[in-house]
Amino acid sequence: MPDTELSPALVRAESLIRSIPDYPEAGIIFRDITPLLADAEALQATTDAIIAPFAGQFDVVAGIEARGFILAGAAAIAAGVGLIPIRKAGKLPRPAASVDYALEYGTATIEMHDDLPAGSRVLLIDDVLATGGTLAAGRELVERLGSHVVGISVLFEIDGLGGREAIGDLHTVFHA
Repeated sequence: MPDTELSPALVRAESLIRSIPDYPEAGIIFRDITPLLADAEALQATTDAIIAPFAGQFDVVAGIEARGFILAGAAAIAAGVGLIPIRKAGKLPRPAASVDYALEYGTATIEMHDDLPAGSRVLLIDDVLATGGTLAAGRELVERLGSHVVGISVLFEIDGLGGREAIGDLHTVFHA
């Protein structure tokens, strides 16, 4: 079950997410959110649902590359706060910290600048929760750089991969 009651706009938004089998490799089902992003009403409803449980509790949104950037950017604008990108290794000119983590189908590294004032309250956003590795690494980065993650919100969670157990408390709009 989603963490929120689905409005008609959210039901429609969920229907716009396409499942692409065997991408990026055999056995993986990729969730394509492009049709959702292209629909203004669906994007607005989704953005509102992503931030609603944390309204007034955060100073900045951190989004994880790549699709998490899109959702985090929309959320930051809707909430009237700034955006901090968490990038894949080698994409930032002056990373302050990095964390290695395991993916569902490999390993990766993410990095972040230290542009946040110490003690900032951060809402961490990504598109999908699978095994939890990316979000756990994102939370570690934010906290390593002196800020506090007040909440984690994802567009959807893939049930059965252990992500919720790895992350703990988080907000999910949809389940796959």
